[in-house]
Amino acid sequence: MSELLVKASTDKTDGSIINIQRSQSCLKYVGFQVLQLVQGSCHELNSGEDELCIVVLEGKASITAGEELFPQLGQRTSVFDQIPTDALYIPAGISVHITAETTSEIALCKAPHLGINQQVQWIRPEDVEVLERGEGTNKRYIHNIMMANAKADSLLITEVYTPGGHWSSYPPHKHDTDSLPEESFLEETYYHRLNPPQGYALQRVYTDDRSIDEAICVENGDTVMVPRGYHPVGAPHGYDLYYLNVMAGPKRQWKFKNDPAHEWMLKN
Repeated sequence: MSELLVKASTDKTDGSIINIQRSQSCLKYVGFQVLQLVQGSCHELNSGEDELCIVVLEGKASITAGEELFPQLGQRTSVFDQIPTDALYIPAGISVHITAETTSEIALCKAPHLGINQQVQWIRPEDVEVLERGEGTNKRYIHNIMMANAKADSLLITEVYTPGGHWSSYPPHKHDTDSLPEESFLEETYYHRLNPPQGYALQRVYTDDRSIDEAICVENGDTVMVPRGYHPVGAPHGYDLYYLNVMAGPKRQWKFKNDPAHEWMLKN
């Protein structure tokens, strides 16, 4: 199995089905965790030295960050409702208490906190930028949760809906070179969900020199780590694909480079 693929755990200790820690992975900037909580259950943590963005993927949860209570966050029963949801940005050193008001799925997106943004921020559904990108079988639908529309030190977060038979993160692009303003260095994780859930999708991760060159079959609940390289995704006919992207690097700018071999299609 690919070292870039993290399968959802069947041992849901503490409700966690995905738990990517920087100290134990190929990533230096991005940490990522997914919780599946039953109604009435709780999860406690401290943001420590990280900044943290909590995204309520499904269900409703009440979240206390320090002394602030944010009740009944969450807008959808399924990510495939395809409507924006609530997120909560939390700086370093804050105690967090999450209570599931319904059965819930919650993403914890982490990156180094540089001490710039010190305030807890509630990102409401109306704050999420909704976009349509691409044409034909390259069309996909974007919810920018924490891109240029929100403040953070390192984190960039978006979610993408790719209809069955379509491609996304396509043509292949990369952001693994610190050469601004042309390109930024950003690691990335892809948390995949499929509808119907028995489906699969394909993600390729490759570099120009092919020191990384992997074609990965992803199933519902899997996460792919992208430390560097191009990373296109294809959804087979009949299976809609959702993924949550978390990016972070030394500078909080999303500047990417398309694979020159495939950039021609953007000029037609």
